[in-house]
Amino acid sequence: MGMRKPRTPFVFAAYAAVFALTLDQATKAIAIAHRDSLTDGVAVFSGFSLVLHRNTGVSFGMFGNTPAFALVALALTICAWLVNLAFRAKRKGDATAYGLILGGGLGNVVDRVRLGGVTDFLDFYVGASHWPAFNLADTAIFCGVVILVVGPLLDRK
Repeated sequence: MGMRKPRTPFVFAAYAAVFALTLDQATKAIAIAHRDSLTDGVAVFSGFSLVLHRNTGVSFGMFGNTPAFALVALALTICAWLVNLAFRAKRKGDATAYGLILGGGLGNVVDRVRLGGVTDFLDFYVGASHWPAFNLADTAIFCGVVILVVGPLLDRK
């Protein structure tokens, strides 16, 4: 029985990116397949509903008038930078975080190229106040950033 070679941190980045991208695209496909029932929104529980929305901008709809090709070019540039960071990562947690951000970014790029905008469908609210709709790509990006911020703080303890 041979010794198993330890996995490099980049392998964790690759797995995280593929996971985030696949889960994002699968859930968006389900949302789009049910567009007729999600157009007006479907309450799941108090404070959360599913509602189909196409975002042609970036976070919170900012830069909605920016041409899609410019947003795609910017996102792909950031993705290339994230791959570089993932290759250079020394810690598995950092590499996983870069992978989550990369997979989420690529999920939104796929939407922009295929559909002209990003498919959002998760809607959290309190009363009449709604957080802007988002998707699992956005969630992966957020989780990746949290890991990058919190990881070093936990290492200090």
